[in-house]
Order: sequence, then C-alpha cells, then structure tokens
Amino acid sequence: MGLSNNIIAILNFIALLCSIPIIASGIWLASKPDSECIRLVRWPVIILGVLILLVSLAGFVGAYWNHQCLLAAYLFSMATLIVLLLALLVFSFVVTHNDGEYDVPGRGYKEYRLAGFSDWLRHYVGDDGHWVRIRACLSQSDVCGKLARDDAYFTADQFFRTDLSPIQSGCCKPPTVCGYSYVNPTVWVSPANVAADPDCYAWSNDQTELCYGCNSCKAGTIGNLRGEWRKANIVLIIAAVALIWVYIIGCSALKNVQTEELFRRYKQGFA
Repeated sequence: MGLSNNIIAILNFIALLCSIPIIASGIWLASKPDSECIRLVRWPVIILGVLILLVSLAGFVGAYWNHQCLLAAYLFSMATLIVLLLALLVFSFVVTHNDGEYDVPGRGYKEYRLAGFSDWLRHYVGDDGHWVRIRACLSQSDVCGKLARDDAYFTADQFFRTDLSPIQSGCCKPPTVCGYSYVNPTVWVSPANVAADPDCYAWSNDQTELCYGCNSCKAGTIGNLRGEWRKANIVLIIAAVALIWVYIIGCSALKNVQTEELFRRYKQGFA
C-alpha cells in the first residue's frame, strides 16, 4: 500500500471516529423525555451518523486494498452525506432561531409562549393531530411525576427559586399570571386571575391532566426541543468541519494515488 493510500486509510479512520459523536448525539436526543414523544428527532441524526460510519469503513477498505472504484464511490457518497449533514444543521438553526421564553418576576424558572417560536415548530408540535399523540405520551411519562416526588420542594419559596426545565414549567404547573396558590409542584388552588390566560381554565389538579392541554405546555415542549437541538448542533458542527477537512485532504490524496498508478504503468511500458 502506497503512501497516499496510507493517508486515505488514516483519513477514513478519522471520519469513522467523527461518526461516533454524531450517532451519540442522535441517541442523546432520542433519550430525552420530549424526544420520546416527538418522533421527528429520533432517527435523522442517528441514521446520518451510521451512514457516515459505513461509508468511512468502505473508504478505509478501498484505500487498504487499493480498490479505485470503491474509493470513487466513497468520495461521492461522503460528499452527499456531508451535504446532508450541512442541510440538517442549516434547517435546525433556522427552526430553532426564535426563542419563546420570557422571565417571570420573582421566579427562578422561565415561562414560554408559542408565538415566540418558529412557525415550523409551532405547526409541527402544536398541530392538533400531532399534539393529541404528544400530549398522551407526555401524560404517561414521568416528567411531572418526578417533579412532584422531589423532596427539595417543601415550601412555595423553594419551588419558586427552582430552575425548571421548559417542559416542567409549561406542563406541570399553571402559568404564573393565573395567580394560583402553591400546594406542591403539581397541585395548585384558588386562582386569583382566571381570565388572564386561556390556560388558566385548562389547568387541572388531576395528575393525568395538569397543564397538558395548555398552550404553555406546547410552548414548553418546543422550548425543551429547541434547547436540546442547539446543544446537539455544537457536536454536529465540530463533526461537519472535521469531515470537510478529511474529505478535502482525501480528494488530494486520491489524486496522488491515481498519479502514482499512471506513473507506475508508464514505467512498466518502458521496461
């Protein structure tokens, strides 16, 4: 195996390593409570990472055994996957650019409004057909049940100082503007201003209902999803930059392999 082939093999091994954090990011996203209910984010990142791993493995084999057709197929496939990865990143940044969170005076947590998020996310999550399934999934999850069992919340002041996740803030308690009195994290009574927000009427102390029918729950779910996507994007950006450099250097090395092959044939022709 020539020097250029060695370089290509090493580069493909690096590309293979780059696929691991991509797959890990997809698994991390799929493991989140909201992602378990929103199937949109379960598979695209994982599938893309697995394809990059398989293509990198094919490129490594092609370089090791000097299989030119396999190397050419590798370059075409890797270019396609890099474009898909960049397209996924652009799409993710566009739909997660807007942020619907807002500060609540005297509270350690934030609350969320649907109007603050992108139209695409509002439509996908808030669409009645999707939300019926998402709502049923959330109500069966342990997102709010875990909050209710947390021993850290003995008093209202302790709860109000807590930094809740968006989904906990939107789905497990009523909006602050309603003026409900705190009993425990998922039981609230005596609203002082029911007309302040339609969600005030939607709140229920039934532990299977809570605020799962509220717009604030839809907004909190989107807020959770947005935060997780943006964290995963950091890993995907690093992987994409590394893959682009690997691809550029790999193209140069493949040209050298082809030049070496032509020179070898040229020498054999004069032998």
